[in-house]
Amino acid sequence: MANIDNDNALVQKEQFGPALPIVPYTDLEQAIEWANDSEVGLGSSVWSSDPERALQVADRLVAGTTWINKHGAIDPRVPFGGVKQSGFGLEFGVEGLKEMGLPKVVSH
Repeated sequence: MANIDNDNALVQKEQFGPALPIVPYTDLEQAIEWANDSEVGLGSSVWSSDPERALQVADRLVAGTTWINKHGAIDPRVPFGGVKQSGFGLEFGVEGLKEMGLPKVVSH
């Protein structure tokens, strides 16, 4: 959904498709502030023709995963989980496997 305001419910609620919001901005600092002001933080994406700048912006976003020039690409070898009010722990990767297991020690 293009050209919607930051206070629109599609922006403020956690989306699980099939639509994603596109919020226009003129000030990058304001856009980063809006993104980080959300109560949820499962994933975010940065779209840019400048890879170095995209990495700098991605580093400032508070989200479990930030994709660059794509969105929602999940690799089961890489941990996936959210921050803030998004999700419970991690899944996938070694870290995700550790969250699913509980070691038991028997000492005799």
